Amino acid sequence: METTRHFTATAYVVNDGATALHQHERLGVRVPPGGHIDRDELPHEAAVREVYEETGLESELVADRAGIEGPNGRSLPRPAHLLLYDINVDESGRVGHQHVDHLYFARVPSREIDPVGTDEVDADGWEWYTPADLRTSDLDADVIDLGCEAIETVSETR
Repeated sequence: METTRHFTATAYVVNDGATALHQHERLGVRVPPGGHIDRDELPHEAAVREVYEETGLESELVADRAGIEGPNGRSLPRPAHLLLYDINVDESGRVGHQHVDHLYFARVPSREIDPVGTDEVDADGWEWYTPADLRTSDLDADVIDLGCEAIETVSETR
């Protein structure tokens, strides 16, 4: 079996010391906004677009740039993390599909979620989690750790 890979972008959005997560219908886990990077789209652009489509919120990425500029090149906002997720694994453990996820942290101006994209989770499907909520939840360990890191990072860059 050949493993296929898609590039994705995710953004943990933060407002007033909390991050928003929703239940992913197909995967069965709570996750932040994110999705596939479209053709001819840069990863940071995809993260901002996904936040807007899924939540209706305008986001500001909290990301460093290397500061390297050249006559034909420039630095892009760096993801906080670059992660590889196994999405489709068969009974024998062979991985059929993976996501190479560019994970960003972002600041949003409010907690008023109103999705604008089609086929998005309704506003009542989202919950805001503080670090204490995350630590006492039964969420996946990576979601807890990344959510807490996002809240801390965004709060420090005010």
